[in-house]
Amino acid sequence: MKTARKLSFIVLTSFYPEAQRAVLYADELAGGVDGRLLLLHANRISFFDPYIFTGESWRRQELADEPGIKAMLANMAAQLHTPATVELITDLLPTAAQALTRQHNPALFVVGRPADDAATPDQVSLMLLELLRAVQLPLLLVPQRTAAATPPRRVLIAADSEPFALPPAIEGVKQLLHQLAPHVTIVHVSGIEDDENCARARHAVELSGLTTDLPEVEPRGYQYARPADGILAAIDDMGADLVVLLTRQRSYLGELFHHSVTAEVLRRSPVPVLAVPAAEPPAAQRRQAHHAADNVLA
Repeated sequence: MKTARKLSFIVLTSFYPEAQRAVLYADELAGGVDGRLLLLHANRISFFDPYIFTGESWRRQELADEPGIKAMLANMAAQLHTPATVELITDLLPTAAQALTRQHNPALFVVGRPADDAATPDQVSLMLLELLRAVQLPLLLVPQRTAAATPPRRVLIAADSEPFALPPAIEGVKQLLHQLAPHVTIVHVSGIEDDENCARARHAVELSGLTTDLPEVEPRGYQYARPADGILAAIDDMGADLVVLLTRQRSYLGELFHHSVTAEVLRRSPVPVLAVPAAEPPAAQRRQAHHAADNVLA
């Protein structure tokens, strides 16, 4: 029997509350699956600058004291429950993110969500989309005031009715869900009561392999004019402690399960949100998903 690899998570960190919360959450999550962490500090981050709301004086102070930063990060890592290493880079550019991915083979990137008055929804979404484009890996956005216990026990997967495929880089997320074995609800939001598309959403997720071998998976539909409102209502209704959002290449351009929905959920969700890149499926898989849903409704 093939032994599952030890999962690793890259956490973008600094000495500010949002990043600190992300580190603590990642520590609990990795601890639940016997994983490990890489605490990554970048002097300049092209995707998201954590010092944008604190002023350049803080940036200059930390740039002048890189050995001190590394020592403080090492002290932070030593206090975690999960084995953690520290890495400092000058610029987190797409090429640097790709190099880190090749070197460490992480299951996902973990990022702290800025405070509401520190960054607009568009800024947050742009940061996530840039990282998704660069590394094609899942990104976990952690609210500063995350109240849910970790590791997550109730997971909400928000899905539309269109089939999708998962790239090989998503194997880490599938393994994470398998090891956590949470209760999973596949949520479809529509402006009308729509059992057909709710069934299609469930079968699209199942055929992707994302929920294979999970013990508890159920579909649920929500009737809301605005999809983000439906997803947020589902979080509260289910007591979910993690939301999975599927992001397609075409959604980067604002289509289908579109950018504004993703941005609003990322901004408003009271629990961590895992953005998972998805691809267009082969034609055979698309037909299989539609046939499976048709059979259930027949």
